[in-house]
Amino acid sequence: LSGRAATTHWAYRDALAMRFPDILLDADKLVIDDGDIITAGGYMAWTDLGLKLVDRVLGPTVMMDTARFMLVDPPGREQRFYSPFAPRLNHGDEAILKVQHWLQARGARDVTLATMAEHAALEERTFLRRFRNATGLKPTEYCQHLRVGKAREMLQATTRSIDQIAWDVGYDDPGSFRKVFARITGLAPGDYRRRFGAERAAVVGVGS
Repeated sequence: LSGRAATTHWAYRDALAMRFPDILLDADKLVIDDGDIITAGGYMAWTDLGLKLVDRVLGPTVMMDTARFMLVDPPGREQRFYSPFAPRLNHGDEAILKVQHWLQARGARDVTLATMAEHAALEERTFLRRFRNATGLKPTEYCQHLRVGKAREMLQATTRSIDQIAWDVGYDDPGSFRKVFARITGLAPGDYRRRFGAERAAVVGVGS
């Protein structure tokens, strides 16, 4: 796989990237077709992989008919629809770990670069460098992931409006929240709720 595009389950992303850095890894994708090699990244991704092969051999019409017969979505799903934010915590930088726990406890609300650096007892430039080295993300990106993670929980478990959820997780502008949510998860908040919300789960349970 050296120099080839591939995917894996999101839980193994960091370990695979560290062990085989030459792989062009994209763990947001559920299936990656790189010509003579196709990789799939989920325990149930065999359905997506199988449909990809049907599409290649028999064409898109047969593939869509097969998907409908199997009662599954056609290929196009992404792992980021499902994968929770799993921050790096085993990096060994105690000052950054302290800030991570602090951010988690307060939901990354009402924080600035200055307050994060102060909590780490570091100068801002040093904090920025060490935070990114430790977590793989800028502090602003990290906070966005934490907030979106909380929003995902609320979309799944409550009927609160999307605007209210945006305010609850720390966004003054619901429009900005929607853009960040879609960029991180691959779905608009409303689409995410329709796919994973409690009401959908109840309907599926009644029908099964």
